[in-house]
Amino acid sequence: MLFRSTILSAAEGCPSDMVEVQGDYCPYVEEKCARWLDPATKLQCAEFEKTASRCFMKTDHKRFCMDRFEWPNKQGELPLSMASWRQAKSTCEAAGKRLCSDTEWTLACEGPEHHPYPYGNGYMRDGTACNVDKPYLWPNAERVYDPATSAQEVARLDQREPSGARASCVSPYGVHDMTGNVDEWVVNESQFGQPHASGLKGGYWGPVRTRCRPMTTGHEETFRYYQTGFRCCGSAHD
Repeated sequence: MLFRSTILSAAEGCPSDMVEVQGDYCPYVEEKCARWLDPATKLQCAEFEKTASRCFMKTDHKRFCMDRFEWPNKQGELPLSMASWRQAKSTCEAAGKRLCSDTEWTLACEGPEHHPYPYGNGYMRDGTACNVDKPYLWPNAERVYDPATSAQEVARLDQREPSGARASCVSPYGVHDMTGNVDEWVVNESQFGQPHASGLKGGYWGPVRTRCRPMTTGHEETFRYYQTGFRCCGSAHD
């Protein structure tokens, strides 16, 4: 797509390990699913109607920097997991950055045309483009949180891939692994911090929604689990 190469060349205001994201965030985008992978559950949309992605609210222009990869933001390394929202926030701040808001995250994933998926033509779900749809392994929560067994249980459940391992899993702005791999903590801005200041975006490696717009808001700020990670954002400079 033409806009992809144009956007990727305009990253002058950000550090080399981040990309510049500049565009108009839409609070409400029409998304109509034309075909579900499983019509019974209607969890994963295989294909959205091409008339989708129309914005029905006033947009908010944003310009910011975002890590290219999930933390520790290093290509070829496994992203961090078992992170809480508070840990994610403090880690980003210690690095001179900040935790991304959910609206920033959505814009970086959707691109300027507000597509449901960050890859391909943006309308078709591709189960191979990103690290998604891995078989679900039932976790033993007690073993996950018990210091004596946590490492072993998390290793059993772990299906992460190195950051940037899938070349097709990149958003129009050049941000990698926005859907799948690890679930990413964000600041809950679009829902005004309700019920928690914390939100999770992008889904993880399991058979879940893994598209740009949905956000999980049911976990409080100290929650951490085997699939929770994050990436950082920052201000773009002229």
